[in-house]
Amino acid sequence: MVNRILSVIALTLLTTSAIADTVQIRFINDWKWEGQAAPLLLSLDKGYFNEEALDVSLDIGTGSVNSIPKVASGEYQLGSADINSLITWRAANPGVAMKAIYMIYNAPPFAVLGRPSLGVTGPLDLEGHVLGAPAFDGAYAQWPAFVLANGILEDRVDIQDVGFPVREKMLAEGEVDAITGFSFTSYITLRENGVPDDDISLMLMSDFGLDLYGNAIIVNPEFASNNPGAVRAFLRAAVRGYQETIANPTAAVEHVLSRVEDANAEVELQRLIMAIGHHIVTDEVRALGLGGVIDSRLEKSIAQLDGIHAFEQTPSATDIFDSAYLPASATRQIKGVASILPTESGAQDTK
Repeated sequence: MVNRILSVIALTLLTTSAIADTVQIRFINDWKWEGQAAPLLLSLDKGYFNEEALDVSLDIGTGSVNSIPKVASGEYQLGSADINSLITWRAANPGVAMKAIYMIYNAPPFAVLGRPSLGVTGPLDLEGHVLGAPAFDGAYAQWPAFVLANGILEDRVDIQDVGFPVREKMLAEGEVDAITGFSFTSYITLRENGVPDDDISLMLMSDFGLDLYGNAIIVNPEFASNNPGAVRAFLRAAVRGYQETIANPTAAVEHVLSRVEDANAEVELQRLIMAIGHHIVTDEVRALGLGGVIDSRLEKSIAQLDGIHAFEQTPSATDIFDSAYLPASATRQIKGVASILPTESGAQDTK
């Protein structure tokens, strides 16, 4: 009897200790649950975060411009956001040392999408036309750099602030002539709204003068300082999710479909395939592994943005990205690539 009581006490103490050692993390996504969100949802559903003694919740977001201050304030410990929006935010808030710790999109999905039938095929065609651009859109945040890189006369472009939910519908119905957006979101949604492939002009900003990185995982600086082990653990679990998703996107997208009522499985898989093939798995990532950056390339991105915004205090690459939390390079290598994925050089084949 005494031994049984002691066993119960010991089990209780072990359980209590395990609960006490579990770190709670609230993560805000940059957007709603679409195909490209599969990797982190997979890590959550398969228990990879739990295996790292993390109690993780993943919430949808409404754009990078909103997720950045939510992580900075500590409302969320981690999140995803466009690193270029973070650069601009850091320049305006030099006293808050918030950084990115994992690069999701090695090539950014920022795009301008037009319709040739409405007179918009290339960047200069935007002059004299209406561009629908949500104020908090990560792609629209790069509009000034896109204008400069392509010699567009900005005052000849009629820019309208449109809502995220109606952006593609307005282009499909001819209420605007072009929109800004993420390639895999806006392109697929335009097709859903009945616009044929040959009437969609996809202008990836990375193909038109902007050598930028894209979305990254960001972390609250106080949380990172107090819980460095938990941040490393989160990235270990996240890398597993990205590796499995790249190897089998068809299976991974199910983790999105289970959360979205009436989701179209084919559409969300197409989004995920575009995100992986065009923006996640690049030649740089194949060589260096998932999640990292090249400082010199990031410095050029900062300089390009500085040339547009004229920052009072220009951040450095190390101010923006901290690689200290990344798993070892050997564990971040791509373990397999699904045969259904397009190649990086085939990005324009989706037109």
